[in-house]
Amino acid sequence: MEKSAKIYVAGHRGMAGSATVRALSAKGYTNILTASRSELDLLNQQAVADFVKSNQPNVMVIAAAKVGGILANDTYPYEFLMENLIIETNLIQAAHQNNVKKVIFLGSSCIYPKFAEQPIREDSLLTAPLEPTNEWYAIAKIAGVKLCQSLRKEYGRDYFSLMPTNLYGPNDNFDLKTSHVLPAMMRKFHEAKENGNAPVSLWGSGTPLREFLHVDDLAAAIVFAMEHEQIDDYLYNVGFGSDLTIKELAETIQKAVGHEGEIHWDSSKPDGTPKKLMDSSKFRALGWEPKIDLESGIRSTYTWFLEHHAEIKELKFS
Repeated sequence: MEKSAKIYVAGHRGMAGSATVRALSAKGYTNILTASRSELDLLNQQAVADFVKSNQPNVMVIAAAKVGGILANDTYPYEFLMENLIIETNLIQAAHQNNVKKVIFLGSSCIYPKFAEQPIREDSLLTAPLEPTNEWYAIAKIAGVKLCQSLRKEYGRDYFSLMPTNLYGPNDNFDLKTSHVLPAMMRKFHEAKENGNAPVSLWGSGTPLREFLHVDDLAAAIVFAMEHEQIDDYLYNVGFGSDLTIKELAETIQKAVGHEGEIHWDSSKPDGTPKKLMDSSKFRALGWEPKIDLESGIRSTYTWFLEHHAEIKELKFS
């Protein structure tokens, strides 16, 4: 891949997209194409088609999506299904019509069945029912995976999907109504610490097992996949390789934040999938490995949180 190749990162202001831009810049790529929401509405098919035709990127990284945790997915099923379908179909169709050489579509581990055999392999896709609380987002992401697969099969396109496990890191979403578990916990512990180490109430039993990957490790995986000439399949898992209970996660975050109060578990709230660990051996066999352990990753994320929370509108107390 030439350092002057034009690389369009859709969703560059999000956590995964911004990490991808940082990683590309660090590797010396000089022609990174981005567009803010005010510059390009990804829900507008004609606007997306015109943008891609006008700019003619060599590579497209699709990190744009409407994302959220259990509460957001369960509360806004139509928006999560429809908006994600529109975004990905607009981008993938425009890439195909304009002969974009390589497309990397980012999905989510929630595309796999709720009770998939652990660790989850790529071939478990569409073998059993999904987790009901986020099936709307999952169905949209599965459609994106299949669009890339179908273009690969019918037209020989070098389009493929990376399925990251649960991500965290700089530019995460800390809005308690729409965030995922790790940033939501971080904000709750921070606010409770600021409020005299008040008790923190967390959803569920604390027993589900989850895997977490720092977003900078994902970005390194994206750049690796972009540069690798032997991507010969349409779907690759990208995970850290080990998991921990939600209770252990909470205690790790609590320690990093410095909160000294009690934790109360609200078992009336749903746990979601009981265990979700990715089998990333297929992608690792190509030569990629994660480098950031969870404890140090959480500490650095909290440092970023402290440095930036005043400028993030979602962090206003409510």
